[in-house]
Amino acid sequence: MKRTLFALLVAGAVLAGIPAWAHHSLAATYFEDKSVTVEGKLVQFMFRNPHSFVHIEAPDDKGAVETWAVEWGGGGQFSREGVSRDTLKPGDHVIISGNPGRNPEDHRIRMRSIKRPSDGFGWSGVVQ
Repeated sequence: MKRTLFALLVAGAVLAGIPAWAHHSLAATYFEDKSVTVEGKLVQFMFRNPHSFVHIEAPDDKGAVETWAVEWGGGGQFSREGVSRDTLKPGDHVIISGNPGRNPEDHRIRMRSIKRPSDGFGWSGVVQ
């Protein structure tokens, strides 16, 4: 009975959009004391919970294009900050700064800021 009640409470929280704070450790995935900036073309914006992702193609130091997976806030956080699933489109030129992933080969970033120079759109904050 207790397991069933717990399962129902968890399912209700998920359906209600309450954030799941313990889904993974950001400190275990990203260097919180380092920063990196990449500039390139947005190829995908995955607006979802618990975290959204932006995928961009950006050239490395030698000009070879790399695809970066940028972890961002969730839909619930964005609804309070004026960001919607239509805010970013494939092809947008963006500049992203954030914390690099612990494995450089993964090309991951925890977003701290994003700018779209074409129209001045920008966001900065803390991904929770």
